[in-house]
Amino acid sequence: MIIRKSPEEIEKMAAAGAIHARTMKLVAGKIREGVSTAELDAAAEKYIRSQGAEPSFKGYRGFTGSICASPNSMVVHGIPGPYRLKRGDIISVDIGVTYDGWVADGAVTFPVGPITPVAQKLLEVTEASLFAAVEQCRVGNRLGDVSHAVQTLVEGEGLSVVRSLVGHGVGRAMHEDPQIPNYGEPGRGPLLEAGMVFAVEPMVNAGRHMVRMGDDGWSIYSQDGSLAAHFEFTIAVTEEGPRILTPWHEELAADPTPA
Repeated sequence: MIIRKSPEEIEKMAAAGAIHARTMKLVAGKIREGVSTAELDAAAEKYIRSQGAEPSFKGYRGFTGSICASPNSMVVHGIPGPYRLKRGDIISVDIGVTYDGWVADGAVTFPVGPITPVAQKLLEVTEASLFAAVEQCRVGNRLGDVSHAVQTLVEGEGLSVVRSLVGHGVGRAMHEDPQIPNYGEPGRGPLLEAGMVFAVEPMVNAGRHMVRMGDDGWSIYSQDGSLAAHFEFTIAVTEEGPRILTPWHEELAADPTPA
């Protein structure tokens, strides 16, 4: 069952999302060659807690990090640790914030210094597919319209949508119905209604779409070792149109280049 949120509840989620966006900007400013993913994690957790919120991922089903930090061919769910960023890396940073009982979820894949043309295209296309999905989060559309928007853009650029991982509903729980694939047929699936809130998260490989589980039981990699990117917003469907509740793009636009 898809849990619809009232306008007041959406405002509470937006408050969590504002903390999320500021945290993402903080992390972006620390991404540079030589920084460990554990250091990024510590900075994010410290800031989230300073805002009276909690990192949603910490302790979730035993996950030990406050963020997911997934470099290069790792698609998602990277456990922060000793890995130090290298020039030319890309790294997905996925952050969940719980504030006043409401969850906001979002992700950005960042370059570490200059990156290859393949990596640059991967980041640009994956981010663009997320914004294409946002435009479909409108009253009267179908969930398949959201999924199809991602698939069409990504595959049109010769990249591959990861098919075994999905977005999801979000609210008081981090994972609610429905599941949101990044591929599908338009005009199919649940009818979108005001008050629905989704974590839409295109996950894209530069190579083929298949993935494999890492030895730690969390991290997921592209099976062929190709680069992977991940972008995510929490989006509310409202009568006025889509509302992005984790506006990291606005925070990063104010200072888009990591220090």
